Amino acid sequence: MTHRQPLPSRPIADPRAVVLGPTYRITVLTDGLVRLEHSADGVFEDRASTFALNRELPVPDLRVIESDTHVEVLTDRFHLVYDRSPFSTSGLSVSVLGGVSAYHSVWRYGEDAPNLGGTARTLDMADGAIPLEPGVVSREGYAVIDDSRSMVLDGEGWVAPRDGSRTDLYVFAYGHDHRAATQAFYAVSGRTPVLPRFALGNWWSRYHRYTTDTYSALLDRFAAEGLPFSVAVIDMDWHVTDVDPSLGSGWTGYTWNRSLFPDPPAFLASLHERGLRVTLNVHPADGVRPHEEVYLAMCAALGREPGDAIPFDVTDREFLDAYFDVLHRGLEDEGVDFWWLDWQSGPHSRVAGIDPLWMLNHFHFLDSARDGRRPLTFSRYAGPGSHRYPVGFSGDTVISWASLEFQPYFTATASNIGYGWWSHDIGGHMFGAKDDELATRWLQLGVFSPILRLHSGANAFTTKEPWTYEPAAQAVMTEHLRLRHRLLPYLHTMNHRAAHDGRPLVEPLYHAWPDVREAYEQPNQYVFGSELVVAPLTSPADPHTRLSSVRAWLPAGTWVDVFTGLVYDGGRELLLHRDLSSIPVLAPAGAIVPLDAAAIPGNDPVNPAALEVWVVVGADGSFTLVEDDDTDDAVVRTALTYRDGTFTVHPAQGAVQCLPATRTWTLTFLSFDGSPRVPGFESRLVRGDGRVSVTVDDVPVDATLTVEVGAGAQVAENDVAGRLFTLLDRARIGYDLKTRIHQIATSDAPLTVRASHLQSLELDPPLATAVGELLFARA
Repeated sequence: MTHRQPLPSRPIADPRAVVLGPTYRITVLTDGLVRLEHSADGVFEDRASTFALNRELPVPDLRVIESDTHVEVLTDRFHLVYDRSPFSTSGLSVSVLGGVSAYHSVWRYGEDAPNLGGTARTLDMADGAIPLEPGVVSREGYAVIDDSRSMVLDGEGWVAPRDGSRTDLYVFAYGHDHRAATQAFYAVSGRTPVLPRFALGNWWSRYHRYTTDTYSALLDRFAAEGLPFSVAVIDMDWHVTDVDPSLGSGWTGYTWNRSLFPDPPAFLASLHERGLRVTLNVHPADGVRPHEEVYLAMCAALGREPGDAIPFDVTDREFLDAYFDVLHRGLEDEGVDFWWLDWQSGPHSRVAGIDPLWMLNHFHFLDSARDGRRPLTFSRYAGPGSHRYPVGFSGDTVISWASLEFQPYFTATASNIGYGWWSHDIGGHMFGAKDDELATRWLQLGVFSPILRLHSGANAFTTKEPWTYEPAAQAVMTEHLRLRHRLLPYLHTMNHRAAHDGRPLVEPLYHAWPDVREAYEQPNQYVFGSELVVAPLTSPADPHTRLSSVRAWLPAGTWVDVFTGLVYDGGRELLLHRDLSSIPVLAPAGAIVPLDAAAIPGNDPVNPAALEVWVVVGADGSFTLVEDDDTDDAVVRTALTYRDGTFTVHPAQGAVQCLPATRTWTLTFLSFDGSPRVPGFESRLVRGDGRVSVTVDDVPVDATLTVEVGAGAQVAENDVAGRLFTLLDRARIGYDLKTRIHQIATSDAPLTVRASHLQSLELDPPLATAVGELLFARA
């Protein structure tokens, strides 16, 4: 396995960070992370584990106090007290410093550690919420990873089990500094890799017996509809599934079904020509059976006489070599770009304690990194450390509002265990019923998720093609699928941020506002990159207002909805109402969001020649656009700043050969009615939808472009009367009531008088709160 290079690791800690006794070892890994080991025989684990690759970290400031009976260790973040005996509740504690709470901030060995949650292995068959494994953050200020039974890696990268007889704990004592806790997790467990840029576009996936012709016709229709896709996911029917029952089921297979795909290399080449990458679904549990085209080659590689099936054994090094070098390599040579590992056989293998799912994820990822490529695989979560092997496949969910309701929380909370690249079955996989509204809301969530992969199960009616829905839903789906590809400049910058700064694309609100109660009370609202906050809509619209609503919290400051242009004053909780066309996506004053300027982007998300940048005036802001040539060797950064009423595109720095020589820039100022000026360049100005756009063509990438909007520029006032008329016009209520509401709400009376008058009408709550949102959006 020499060509599958092991992940770099530094598993032995600096001795200066270690407090050692006959049966215990305390290792201070960071100022808020301590490793606690107890071993009756005095033998401690110095190999890397599936969670902990790096224990040789800079030694933090620490103080050790030893007495005849106890050892104490102090850093700026915690105070550990240990009685040198076998670990016990009374003998081992870690107090979190910093006044997190009056009495809940002390972890004692053996007690349950309250937790804000991490993630789960799979959402298979989930219809709503499921239990989560723990993460590394909590409101009490501490969290614990028990690493006693995880597998360990030797110097060559091979794996051995542990039986759990020695205690091996990692206590995170970061108080409410949740981002620091997750960054300490990455420091020990390894960073998240940079995904290939194409992975951030739209994925098409369907469990369906496609043929070369029907798949080509599908892609022709996508192109005609202006629907970009960057990844083609071919489910299991790509291979032969009708096998002799004596050989087992048809789930496992490696031989193309040539009645469906008579010329696989040509088929794959045609997908590449359209700008798509390809992943094939594999269920490896049944091994390699005699009907497979590659069976004899596998027998030869393993020195076996042909006859019986070759069992799947991920604990056998020779089998694993042949599994990659014979079984998969030929398919990759034909054009398969990466693999969808649909493992369904549980956590057990032929060696107790070896998890075959983790082994597959780990070694598939290493194998895909050969020849200097950015590695990628697609599989289920296998415990702490799984963030190193993106992308995550969350499994086969039920088509229901309950499933949709759980997914924003599930996605954001996964960041508490560093797992930032979940891919869900957008729209759901099985059961349920056709619901245009549900499908549209799910796709909108998908646009603002780590990975957008439309998927459906093997039922002819569970389609996800936008044209199979009613015209209103189709139009919204089409617009949002285009938007996802337009967002690639922003998403790829956050891709780099996740890898280098330990900040996942999607984070819970409490990562950004850890000391605000409301940040913990909106489980489905989340931070989407550095510039946006998203509050997905996960319940049906009210039949009278025809609007869906969500409770949200806006931090202090000014916020603009990037779709509706509605401006809000923050520092409060409120109900947000939207029609089918959008979900609440909010940007604060000073936000800068770069997009591909193409109205209909192409399938292959290359660095665009034209960029649009959304800007929210009212505060200074900055954003550094990160682009590359899809390797780590050529990266280019372009600083975008808004200062004192002037927006500046600074000269690109780094590997500028990755970029077009010149670019067209469109600066769009959201909720703004001023008149931008562009000194030194010819420009075009367009107004509409409450925003102002200025476009400048052919700007050299090494030039400076400035757009002046005026010092002290502020977002525009909301058109309350116009928005209220639109709301009431679409509402299914009496005409006279509409008129009365509008007259009262837009009268010259003080706001308190108007609010009181409206309250006296005793409107239905959905209507009352929708009207109130518009009246009270600004103070």
